Amino acid sequence: MSSCKNNDEGFTGLEAAIVLIAFVVVAAVFSYVVLGAGFFTTQKAQQTVHTGVQQATSAVEPSGPVSIHAASSDSVDNISFYLQLAAGGAGVDMSKVTYTVSTSKKVATFTNSTVLYSWVQQNTPIDQGQTAHTGLLNSREMVLVYIDPGFDDTQMTNNDAFIVDVNPPVGAALPIARTVPAGLTTGTWYEVY
Repeated sequence: MSSCKNNDEGFTGLEAAIVLIAFVVVAAVFSYVVLGAGFFTTQKAQQTVHTGVQQATSAVEPSGPVSIHAASSDSVDNISFYLQLAAGGAGVDMSKVTYTVSTSKKVATFTNSTVLYSWVQQNTPIDQGQTAHTGLLNSREMVLVYIDPGFDDTQMTNNDAFIVDVNPPVGAALPIARTVPAGLTTGTWYEVY
């Protein structure tokens, strides 16, 4: 006698396999979303760090001495210093750089129109595909900056500390702090510290 019984054990295994596949697909989609969000967050964090470093570091740095010119035995009529790009910095448009000269008695701000520049070292324009200099301070270039502070002997004199803040269009200001020597001779240049 042959007995024919309904056996549902095969269907139970099939249903379990379908449920397992559904779980795997849902887990794969979920992990893709989580990984995508993680990569997006990492990219945003990286951009934030790069922007922060760019804003926190100065685009320019001093190169060489800071000098002053004595207008008389107790006054200064010129401050000069060399600037170059900081390591890894992008080119700086010198026409957009501002300068602030301050002592304990006076503060004055100067723009491109009131400051003189002399390109001490510049890349050959032909190397950059140019016919003339663009006014951009690039790597391997150096510019000599001349500032006439316009301070009289009551605002900047012997033994006075002064600060020149160089403010590039992008990046932090570069403070250059120096002190006027105790004795000055009219018409003489002094390297200051």
